[in-house]
Amino acid sequence: MEHHDGLLEALADGEAWKLWYTWVPSPDQLRSEIARRLEHQQREEWLPFTVFDRASGKVAGMTNFMHVDTVHKRVEIGGTWYANRYQRTRLNTACKHLLLGHAFEQLDCIAVELRTHFFNRQSRAAIERLGAKLDGVLRNHSRSRDGTLRDTCVYSILPSEWPAVKSNLEYLLGR
Repeated sequence: MEHHDGLLEALADGEAWKLWYTWVPSPDQLRSEIARRLEHQQREEWLPFTVFDRASGKVAGMTNFMHVDTVHKRVEIGGTWYANRYQRTRLNTACKHLLLGHAFEQLDCIAVELRTHFFNRQSRAAIERLGAKLDGVLRNHSRSRDGTLRDTCVYSILPSEWPAVKSNLEYLLGR
């Protein structure tokens, strides 16, 4: 819970929890969301991260390795949200570069998965900019917070694609 106050400040910038097609905790839900992510970490299912802006030292948001599968060497990057001031900046590119590098170069993953709601066009565009490929859409996959049925877009990056994806991310970060 050491980053709670910084995360609370990041949440206040943009009020992303009000978007119907994504799940970002509200300020009232933040403490329980941090606890939930840490419980997943205790069970070795997730590895949650607080994301910082190196320049300012401020908390920018959260992300995770989710559904860690050590047998099949797969992981999902998800549960990501950023304060509004960090959206559409290099921060997400840098964060994904680090996470993907760790997944492929240290964990030796055979696939890294990313998922988002079909209607979350901003997230889909960001995932596609990374170089991930759309595997498909899981129709009526789950219920959204408002009770509507969610279609989930499933993307992945494979080890054979990682060198090109890595080069692209490094190009984007170098501009």
